[in-house]
Amino acid sequence: MQTISATRFAALDFESAGARRGETDVPVQVGIALWSPRDGLGETFCSFLSAGRPVTWAARKVHGITPSDLAGAPSLVSLWPELRRLLAGRALVAHGHGTEKRFLRAFPGHPFGPWIDTLHLFRAAWPDRDDYSLGALCDGFGISPRLSGLLPDRRWHDALYDASASALLLADLVGRLGLFEEPLDFLLQPDISAWRRRRLL
Repeated sequence: MQTISATRFAALDFESAGARRGETDVPVQVGIALWSPRDGLGETFCSFLSAGRPVTWAARKVHGITPSDLAGAPSLVSLWPELRRLLAGRALVAHGHGTEKRFLRAFPGHPFGPWIDTLHLFRAAWPDRDDYSLGALCDGFGISPRLSGLLPDRRWHDALYDASASALLLADLVGRLGLFEEPLDFLLQPDISAWRRRRLL
């Protein structure tokens, strides 16, 4: 039985070009932050990605990524060796992981996973909160100052900033609820009643 304390995690975030009618959305930035209960935060990785089409005005308003940022950027597929090195053998973490899972389908049959969704975990443990957005949770649990200190030149909706926020949220939850020696499955399929009994906040 693999415990949470013995698991290595990789938090992942993608920013996208924005949805356009008749076209599939594509990623324009990827960020990865490694974390383990034993070693804390580790290596990080961030790269803009060639989109093959313009970023929509609505998406640019959210993340601020411009055509000049993407000039000469690599494709997601070309980053396969680096992504495999960072993600393989780790549990993957994202806040609302649908987008991240979808964009990793660029690598059919990849070995990555299992997936842990911090949005799902915080809803299970604290069902009475009004706002489960990444920023609201980081503010509410006192994580934002540390995040800003770690990445002073980045902001919300930057892929590395958001990935690091997810990693810190998971670290906070594991520590706050005393989950270190629980099996990893405790994060994959949380028992909501048990989680509520563990709350210290």
